This record gives sequence, structure tokens and C-alpha cells, in this order.
Amino acid sequence: MEREELIRRVTEEVIRRLAGGAPPAPAGTQPPAASEGPAAAACSPCVACGLCVDRRPGAVASIIASGASRVSAASGVADFRRDLGSLASVIDHTLLKPAATRAEVEELCAEAARYGFASVCVNPCHVPLCAELLRPTNVKVCTVVGFPLGANKPEVKAFEAERAIADGAHELDMVANIGAIKAGDHELVERDIRGVVRACGARVVLKVIIEAALLTDEEKVAACNIAKKAGADFVKTSTGFAPGGATAHDVRLMRAAVGREMGVKAAGGIRDLDTAREMVEAGASRIGASASVKIVGG
Repeated sequence: MEREELIRRVTEEVIRRLAGGAPPAPAGTQPPAASEGPAAAACSPCVACGLCVDRRPGAVASIIASGASRVSAASGVADFRRDLGSLASVIDHTLLKPAATRAEVEELCAEAARYGFASVCVNPCHVPLCAELLRPTNVKVCTVVGFPLGANKPEVKAFEAERAIADGAHELDMVANIGAIKAGDHELVERDIRGVVRACGARVVLKVIIEAALLTDEEKVAACNIAKKAGADFVKTSTGFAPGGATAHDVRLMRAAVGREMGVKAAGGIRDLDTAREMVEAGASRIGASASVKIVGG
């Protein structure tokens, strides 16, 4: 097999698995008919692998969410970020209200599978149920640690993380020690985060909530720098339980602080498509929302 052909096949398989899609069509097959999508007519010279940015925007969003900071595409390509399927793939479909019932959690999981959301974000007691319901899908199970105040001791948060992972969680959103951030006790904040980082290992994604509405800009930047130093994967704006939620200003500030090496999750008060797009344009690589279906359904 020629080297170029091998590279092409490996690339197609990687993208297919990231997107959770069907196997790519073999080289030399005819392109899909125009009825298969608005991009089909514009791509007539291609081999119809179905893996370009136009045809699989969700795949591209998944690659970016996994850490890519740049994606190549031919000229004239569509703006995949404005595609609703692409947006769905970076949304954590969230249900954290204390009175959430089993039936509501089951509905949350069904919606996440139907729309292709990145994850469901639920309270720890619901993790085993979500892990079971979503096992046949590509939707991850996310839960919270030290939620919503962040005032538990570091060893308690670490144990909570270990238990959540044992129950089937793929991602954790932990609340940093907000009081320690404001007091300038950076050693405690870092130790707090590192304990959960160790529990996560290399398999589980960790997002650190800094509760931006309660911090000054200087404190937000310091918190982001500590989370990055401690080895977290994301910083997150808000719990949704504080007086304020995500703002484009905070997302831009946090993105500037962590660079492209980390993710930024915007959460809290994101209830419509325009706000979600504003957060993505400001630098968010993940959105947390309870109004996810409304967002992607217009």
C-alpha cells in the first residue's frame, strides 16, 4: 500500500471515530447527490468520504474539543461553527437542580443522545444511571465535585472525584476554593485542584470552576493560572448558582490566561443560540446549559 493511501485511510478512521459516524466510503465512489446536503454540489470533485468540514462539522468540533488549535480546509468552506450540529457537540447538557428526578435524568440522557451533545452534566447520585443509559452512545457522563460552594477540604474533593469515576463519570467539573482564591492563598487552591487531578489521571477530563462572578479580573487570571499549573484540562466560568453567570468578557479573559493549551467552558445563564455563539466566538470550547435543546432547536 502506498504511503499516501495509508495516511489517508488512517486519517479517515480517526475522524470517523471522533465523530461517532459510519465507516467512510471507499476511494473512487461517486459523491453523494445534491439532496444529501447543501455542500454536496460544491464538492463534486471529491471522493465522497463525507469527512470534510462542510459535511461533518460535528467531527471537526469534536477534534477541536479534543485539543486541536487549528484545522485545515479547502477554500470556500462553510463556517462550521455556525452549524447547529457542530454547536451541539460542544454543549454539556446540564441538570443540576437539587429536585431532579430519575425520570428527568432519563429524559436528559435521551435528549443528549438524540442531539449529539458532548455530555450530560448531573449531580453525583445520578452518574451510575447516566453511565448505563449512555453506554451505547458517544455522549460522555460529567458530574460535579465540591459543588456548588467549593468549600470542601481537598481530601474530600479527591475522594468525591474517585467515587464519581468509579461510578462511570468521564468528566468532572470541580469548584475551586473561592475563598482561598480571594484571600490569595494560592498554595491551598493549587493543592485543592491537584488532588482531583491525581484522581482523574489521564482518562478523565477535569474542568475547574472559578465562579468568575465573585472574583475580580486579577483573581480570575490568578485562578486560571493555578488551574493550568495544577494540570486541569479546562477552566469554567460558573456553577450557575452564584449571582452571575458566564459573560463574553470573562471567557475572553480566561482564554487569554490559559492560552490554547486548555479548554474554556462557559456556563451559567446561557439560554439561547445567540448567547451560545457569543461565548464560542469569545473563546469558549465548551458550553454548559440546561436550555441545550432550545439552543440547538432554535
